[in-house]
Amino acid sequence: MELSSVVRRRWAEAWQRSWDELEGRHVPDRDLWIGVLLDVVDGIGAASPTVLDLACGTGTVTRRLLQRRASGRSIAVDVDPVLLTIASATFEDDARVRIVRADLRDPAWTDAVPEQQIDATLTSTALHWLPEDTVRRLYRDLARLVRPGGVVAHAELMPLVDMPVLGARLARVERERRTGHELDGTSDWDAWWRNAAQEPALRTASEERRAVFSTNYPADEFSPPAEWHIAALRDAGFAEAGLVWRSGMGGVVAAVR
Repeated sequence: MELSSVVRRRWAEAWQRSWDELEGRHVPDRDLWIGVLLDVVDGIGAASPTVLDLACGTGTVTRRLLQRRASGRSIAVDVDPVLLTIASATFEDDARVRIVRADLRDPAWTDAVPEQQIDATLTSTALHWLPEDTVRRLYRDLARLVRPGGVVAHAELMPLVDMPVLGARLARVERERRTGHELDGTSDWDAWWRNAAQEPALRTASEERRAVFSTNYPADEFSPPAEWHIAALRDAGFAEAGLVWRSGMGGVVAAVR
C-alpha cells in the first residue's frame, strides 16, 4: 500500500536525522562546513540562486540552503539509489528542488542536469570517493555549467602538507573525535547501511545500490591538500580559486567562474 504524503514526509525526516547523525559522527564539524558553503552562495549576491547540490546524499545541503534562502532553487545530484529515495521523499512536494540521478564517474553526467547556467555548485565530504583524474574532469565540467560570476565551493578534509608535524597531530585529533562519537552505542557506517537494507521502503534501492558500489566505502580515498584543488580549479578555467575557510584538517575551497 502506498504511503500518504504525510507519512512519507515523517518517514523521510526520520531517515534524514539518522543520516545527519551518522555523518556528524564521521565529520564532527560538518554543520560548520555546510554553513561556510552557504556563505559562499550569499557572497555572489543572487536573490534567488540556482544551486547544484553535487553528490547531494539525502539533501542536507539543499535543506540548509532553503532554510536560509526560501527563494533559492536546488538541483540535487547523486548516484546512490538509497540516499536519492530519501531525498525524493523529503522534497516530493517542493517545486524548488529537482532530484537528478547521475554518476559523476560518467563523463556524460552533465546531460542529466536540467539547466546549464548554474549560480553555484556546492559539495561536501563526497569527492574523496572519486579518483584524481575524475575530480580534474569534474572541475572542467563545472566550469561549463557554472555561469560567469558564479561559484563552486567544496568542503572536505584537506591535509596540511606544508605543516607535516602539526598536520599529523591534527589528523590524530580528528580521528580521536570521530572515535569518540562512535562510542555512544549509535550505529556505525556499515550498520547504517545494513539497517537501510532491512527497511522495506529502501529494499529495492539497496539492491540497486549494490550494482553501483562494490563496498560501503572507497578502499583508496583521494584526499589531496587544498593547494591541489585550487590549482585544478584554475586549470579548469575558473577565474580565481582559493581557500576560504579552514579549521584543523577541514577546509572549504571556492572558485569564481
